[in-house]
Amino acid sequence: MTYRFPALNLKAKLIFLMVGLLALTLGAEVIVSLGTQEAIVESTQEKVSDLTRAIQISVQELTSVRPTDPERLRNYVAGLRSKGIEVSIASTQNLIINSSNPNIIGESVQKASLTAPLDLTRNTGDVPPVKLSGSEQTVYLIPIQVEDHLLGYVRVVANFGDFAKPLAQSRLHEVTFAVVIFAIGLLVAYFLAERYVEPIHAVASAAQNIMARGLEPVPEGKRRDEIGLLTRSFNEMVDQLRHAREREAELNRLERFTALGQLAGGLAHEIKNPLNFISLALDQMRTKYARRLEPDTETYVHQIALMKDEIRRLSELVQSFLNYGKPIEIHPSPANIRELVDSVLALSESKMRAQGVQLVEEVNGVPTMLNIDAEKIRMCFVNVIANAIQAMPDGGELRIEFHQNGDRLMITFKDNGAGIDPDVAKRVFEPFFTTKREGIGLGLFLSRSIVERHGGTISIAPLEGEHGTIVTFTFPVGAGPLGTIPGAQGTIQR
Repeated sequence: MTYRFPALNLKAKLIFLMVGLLALTLGAEVIVSLGTQEAIVESTQEKVSDLTRAIQISVQELTSVRPTDPERLRNYVAGLRSKGIEVSIASTQNLIINSSNPNIIGESVQKASLTAPLDLTRNTGDVPPVKLSGSEQTVYLIPIQVEDHLLGYVRVVANFGDFAKPLAQSRLHEVTFAVVIFAIGLLVAYFLAERYVEPIHAVASAAQNIMARGLEPVPEGKRRDEIGLLTRSFNEMVDQLRHAREREAELNRLERFTALGQLAGGLAHEIKNPLNFISLALDQMRTKYARRLEPDTETYVHQIALMKDEIRRLSELVQSFLNYGKPIEIHPSPANIRELVDSVLALSESKMRAQGVQLVEEVNGVPTMLNIDAEKIRMCFVNVIANAIQAMPDGGELRIEFHQNGDRLMITFKDNGAGIDPDVAKRVFEPFFTTKREGIGLGLFLSRSIVERHGGTISIAPLEGEHGTIVTFTFPVGAGPLGTIPGAQGTIQR
């Protein structure tokens, strides 16, 4: 089980950023301050230790009854790590008898550059320290007494309050830490701003360009903050607008088709009645006058037959309008769909032979018994096979294949004619759309309506990689009795 941290909003992130920068600043200040204090304490302890040893050497030199090495004090002070310390030994006559600074040996203690004279009138007690003029160093005069007998003085020149170097280092460290923390804050703020500004710009750009580029969603990331919520909300809004537009377009199309259907149905009804009377009149004329026109009876009957064919064609067109103007009703019953295809092919056999169209039919033992309205499905196959034959006026091959894909029976009609444009293929199922001068554009529209009423689908597309068109029917195979025709397996060519 993986634990997911709670999502942080922009307010929480800004608070964490400010608290983090403040904590870094305070932490750096504390670290630098503690380091400076430690350096000052260490420097002071080192100076005290050095001076203690120097004073010890001076006292030994004053109190020794034996001759001492005057270079001992000078060498010791010269070897100290603490610079700026000067130790001298003065006699009771206030003359410097030895010093780490050879230039002042023999001078008077009072002669040194002091801001105020030393008070040497007291033989007891400490002499107050006095600062050197023009310097931060202080002169400390320490009397050396043995049993109330003054032996001399130890003169120390040092600056125990000189903390300029560690303080300067402290300020440098503080400035350095401040600059680093400020740079970190800028980088974090820039990164945070980029994470928020870029998707906001994307949403704003998408909103501004809806009219130009359409309802395009904004890419979503795995964000759980306000930006993720904004992006998801925008995409949901775009999706709802897209569906609303599609529904509006579909409603407009249905309203237009309904109006056309009502108009077509009304006109078809008004035209069909006169056609029926004309057909009946032609039948009466053929019966009454055919024998009176010998020897032109055959010609007369032929002309009557031509007029009857034209009337039948007009009646079929009128019936198409009537079918368009009302819902399609189906009456399913068990039927062999392959036999329906073969019956349509039998009607077209002479035309196929005349145009040199070769038929290839593959069944492969799939179930061909379905629960369908045979007459209406037969009409669909008539439209498709007629279109395929018309597409191959100079001959070609019509391949019909039966396949089963799960619980769906697939029937494909492939021709190697001129093919179909992809843009035209998207519109062939619209009512009254046709590329033929003699068509009215209702055949495929009604075919799709019939197939969909059976729970199936129909699609048309150009053949990939070659000339021709493929039309695919699918039907559910579980809606009725299933079975195969004996011997209906393999490939049949005609």
